[in-house]
Amino acid sequence: MGDVSTGGGEDRKVPKLPVPGKRNILITSALPYVNNVPHLGNLIGSVLSADVFARYCRLRGYNVIYMCGTDEYGTATETKAMEENCTPQQICDKYHAIHKEVYKWFNISFDEFGRTSTPQQTEVCQAIFKKLMENNWLSENSMQQLYCDTCKRFLADRLVEGTCPTPACNYDSARGDQCEKCGKLLNPTELQDPRCKVCQNTPRIRDTNHLFLELPLLKDKLEEYINSMSVVGSWSQNAIQATQAWLKEGLKPRCITRDLKWGVPVPHEKFKDKVFYVWFDAPIGYVSITSCYTPEWEKWWKNPENVELYQFMGKDNVPFHTVMFPSTLLGTGENWTLMKTISVTEYLNYEAGKFSKSKGIGVFGNDAKDTNIPVEVWRYYLLTNRPEVSDTLFTWADLQAKLNSELLSNLGNFINRVLSYIAKDPEIDEKHVGYCSIIPDAPGAESHLLTKLLGEKIGNYVEQYLEAMEKVKLKQGLKIAMSISGEGNAYLQESQFWKLYHEDQPSCKIVMKTSTGLVYLLACLLEPFMPSFSLEVLKQLNLPPEMKVPLSDEKGDIGRASSPWEILPAGHKIGMPEPLFKELKDEEVEFFREKFAGSQADRIVKAEAEAKKIAEQLKQTKVSDGNLKKQRLAKSTAATKSKAPAEAEISISRLDIRVGLITKAQKHPDADSLYVEEIDVGEGQPRTVVSGLVNYIPLEETQNRRVCVLCNLKPATMRGIKSQAMVLAASNNDHTKVELVAPPQSAPVGERVKFPGFEGEPDDVLNPKKKIWETVQVDLHTDKELVACYKDVPFTTSAGVCTVSTIYDGSIR
Repeated sequence: MGDVSTGGGEDRKVPKLPVPGKRNILITSALPYVNNVPHLGNLIGSVLSADVFARYCRLRGYNVIYMCGTDEYGTATETKAMEENCTPQQICDKYHAIHKEVYKWFNISFDEFGRTSTPQQTEVCQAIFKKLMENNWLSENSMQQLYCDTCKRFLADRLVEGTCPTPACNYDSARGDQCEKCGKLLNPTELQDPRCKVCQNTPRIRDTNHLFLELPLLKDKLEEYINSMSVVGSWSQNAIQATQAWLKEGLKPRCITRDLKWGVPVPHEKFKDKVFYVWFDAPIGYVSITSCYTPEWEKWWKNPENVELYQFMGKDNVPFHTVMFPSTLLGTGENWTLMKTISVTEYLNYEAGKFSKSKGIGVFGNDAKDTNIPVEVWRYYLLTNRPEVSDTLFTWADLQAKLNSELLSNLGNFINRVLSYIAKDPEIDEKHVGYCSIIPDAPGAESHLLTKLLGEKIGNYVEQYLEAMEKVKLKQGLKIAMSISGEGNAYLQESQFWKLYHEDQPSCKIVMKTSTGLVYLLACLLEPFMPSFSLEVLKQLNLPPEMKVPLSDEKGDIGRASSPWEILPAGHKIGMPEPLFKELKDEEVEFFREKFAGSQADRIVKAEAEAKKIAEQLKQTKVSDGNLKKQRLAKSTAATKSKAPAEAEISISRLDIRVGLITKAQKHPDADSLYVEEIDVGEGQPRTVVSGLVNYIPLEETQNRRVCVLCNLKPATMRGIKSQAMVLAASNNDHTKVELVAPPQSAPVGERVKFPGFEGEPDDVLNPKKKIWETVQVDLHTDKELVACYKDVPFTTSAGVCTVSTIYDGSIR
């Protein structure tokens, strides 16, 4: 399956070059602008969508590279630098690192994640400009531009805001280059009631000389390219509509220079104080970033006979990729690799409004990480909600519904049912079923009617999946893959596999071997969408993480899909099954909805106010706590004199439960079902503990393991060895499965496990006659999130709560 993420170019391998006779695919996603943290709308609009297609192409065995990077020049960077009182270069360095970190967390598998503020960008951009000059596709003209007398400068388009001139829009915060609301491209002088974004004063119009790309002269070449490639490359409908709208309106000369300092310098004596307009040089960034990846970049970018270019972006970027960039490359007269396929998304909106970087509205990349919702859930939700033909809406309730019903109840449930059943040991399982983790042989599967019908369905689904993915219909591809999981669940139910073990062993083996093949197939088909999920499934199948999950025509991988019982070999030992997804609860959804309401600025103000309030409360608490301690001491002294202490209430606070580390474990010399362990509980010398775990937990899994240890039970001799404590473990309802209660790995050894709300010192030794342990034990259990609890209060350490692996609603003893 390859790397989950290249991390933006670290640990670089030998650069890939086009290979004759293979499908060579060059993928780009719109370069994210570097002036802010990317939000979820940015991710699904280009970077994540392109990553899914790149991963799919690798599975197919295509020769593919995925290029992206931060777009760093232009007005927005200068504006952000003014806001943060630093240089444009410092802004770019700061936000490039932030973008890189966000994409690394989202497992984006770039072959190169670069930036446009490089010498290579200047070199490639200026070379293209010189070719356009030589071929007479550029003209010089004066234009009217807004000038701010207060700031003493011409105002580039993004330094101006005003009211959109489109009658049906009238958006009052339209930028000078484009209206964010209606999407119309603008010139700053078209804005009504313009204002300088820096000082808010009204600018005036002045003449300034600039260079223009003569789009009208390139019209024939451009239209020939669009008419041909939009059919061959199956352009998305929204891309075709946006492009045709530009052509219908009539192509006009487009200014390619700006009165700025931060950008690629124009190599022309008359215009040496200007830089290239960011939308002239930004698409060229794809080329320069590839030149950073390999000095032989022309083998990708000037090789249209052997390379297919796929480009991913949001709908507001379409004209620059279907009109401006192709015109620029066509104008050079060189043999450029022009875009074959463009995949365009509409907008992903947030709860009641739009995601907005500039306004800080929505969930941003770093926010997603901080929720502790796993990355595969975020990727799945964004991709099922990908706005392919119309705007879609992100809501927390919808995220919860898709996680709980689709990932947990459908996909996770199917995989866990299959692997858990195979992992059972019939000698110790209460129902005497299972295959001791060994995939059984299944002769005659092809003539087993139910299984044969399933194979035909799965074969059809895989063909539909490939067809959708080849056409870059990613949402449809994901939906088809998830349908296979649904078919798997239906197959298990219809086969009634839980009865077959004792009634029809050959059929049971067929069902289990076939289902295990489906698990592997799902790991393959879903890898482009949820790579971390696929890695975990491979781990549970006991297959190496670097193992390729192929979908190659040449090797016959696709044909095998219709015979899932042949996918994995009989006799293979699987790993340890564990739940793949965790339920998202109503109270968590409400918490996130409240936390991410309003803008980022609003949230910062709110967080600062809450921090101030808490600090004040703590200050008051310290003052009153000092007085309270004196009062308590006086009362305690008086009470001691007047009467004997009363028997403390029986609760968890009476128990001395500590974080322990098993330093040594071996089987009891005189009892087959007992282990003898040496456990460090922070006392200098380890305690000897005897526990009845032999039938449930392999000896090797007990070594050097953190556990929860009840340290104040009265010592008891078990088969000649005195046990000085008890290891706590959870069991399921029928006591066929037992798992150790595990503190976090970073919890200090010897730390007492606490239960918020139940304070107090533990008894030195629990009095067996008082039945304290027996009384408390009935309220010890694991919850649906696999957290160990006393009543509803979690076992808590300074490093976090204590958990079990898979047993929920289990009893702890």
